Amino acid sequence: MGQISHGTETTFDVIGIGFGPANLALAVALDEYNRSVAPDQRLSYRFLERQATFGWHRGMLIEGTTMQISFLKDLSTMRNPTSDFGFVSYLHAQGRLAAFINHQCFFPSRVEFHDYLDWAAARLRHAVDYGREVVDVRPVAQEGDITELDVVVAGSADHWRARNLVLGTGLRPAAPAWVTTGDRVWHSENLLDRLRQTTLPAAPAFVVMGAGQSAAETVQCLHDRFPAGRIHWVFARYGLSPADDSPFVNAIFDPDAVGTFFDASAEVKEALLAYHRNTNYSVVDGDLIGELYRRHYQELVSGRPRLHLRRMSRVVAAHPDRDRVRLDIEYLPSSTVERVDADVLICATGYLPVDPAETLATTAALCKRDTEGRLRVGLDYRVETTGTMRCGIYLQGATEHLHGLSSSLLSNAAVRAGQIVSSLTGRDERRRHERAG
Repeated sequence: MGQISHGTETTFDVIGIGFGPANLALAVALDEYNRSVAPDQRLSYRFLERQATFGWHRGMLIEGTTMQISFLKDLSTMRNPTSDFGFVSYLHAQGRLAAFINHQCFFPSRVEFHDYLDWAAARLRHAVDYGREVVDVRPVAQEGDITELDVVVAGSADHWRARNLVLGTGLRPAAPAWVTTGDRVWHSENLLDRLRQTTLPAAPAFVVMGAGQSAAETVQCLHDRFPAGRIHWVFARYGLSPADDSPFVNAIFDPDAVGTFFDASAEVKEALLAYHRNTNYSVVDGDLIGELYRRHYQELVSGRPRLHLRRMSRVVAAHPDRDRVRLDIEYLPSSTVERVDADVLICATGYLPVDPAETLATTAALCKRDTEGRLRVGLDYRVETTGTMRCGIYLQGATEHLHGLSSSLLSNAAVRAGQIVSSLTGRDERRRHERAG
């Protein structure tokens, strides 16, 4: 184990690509593992992050929004309740532990939880290279076996070599195929940044597409910030669906549920995902639904509507110009299309996982696939590879079809990170015995 340098290349036991919450949890688990073992057993590790600084959905850190998971589902507590990287340790370090207890809240604000993540990332700053965009992963062979992976970064002559690779590249914004984002067409992930950067009239008109939590929070934010503005909220449903966070259903995010889901047949997996999509997809917190309806109703009473619900509708085309965007909105029951002028179209249309093959590039050809063309991955999140591959490749995300609904969520990040570290160290232990023999 350990770090080896040769020329401009440095070999690490583990390189993580991406440094969002998933790989941040892995960095915490690696740090704690190294503190628990003898120096010669420690793993060397490095993370490469495309962003210039740590950030997690900064564009949606709307004042007043809260997390939808308990603070106990932080970077470490579910794996190691005594960790000094837990949310409680963060509160103690900030001098707010007593105040938080008095707050009697299981769900911190999104702003506070992001500050917690930033606090943890700053403590691990020595393990991260920011501003590094990985463009290829190339196999390095020795005597016919691939023993290392060469991680290539855009615009850099330096290469990072790894004996094991962990992909935590997160999600990318999703939108209809006809959408081209620009000055007047935004994705909700950049909401706050765009609002700061864009000059808008005193009474702007917005069109918001989507029926999930991000759409509802975007609508509430715009309604608060622009008292004279108009918001056209477009969604294909008749009404909004509340998120199911009831105790029995919420257990689907428990660590034990991952193994149960993994061992189930393909038919059962598909059924479970369909049954419980309303825990995470295209659903809205019940209290927020109530608040937005209250506002809508009060505007009906006053006769001054600003929030216009365009239910059973969809935006079918956008025609932006320098300071406006003209939209065609179809009313689905009659198929009639209405032209609406707005200052901005905001697509609150969710996210999709980044295809791991895009990041792996050259090395993707050495990974096994299932009949659907997806990478084959074990319960320990390790990708199945060809017989010549001696390196481990692990995925954090893009495995919902195998590991269930928590595969790309914070709910299981701490435990998942621990499982990956256990897999890494168990395999390294076997290798040491093989070499000794």
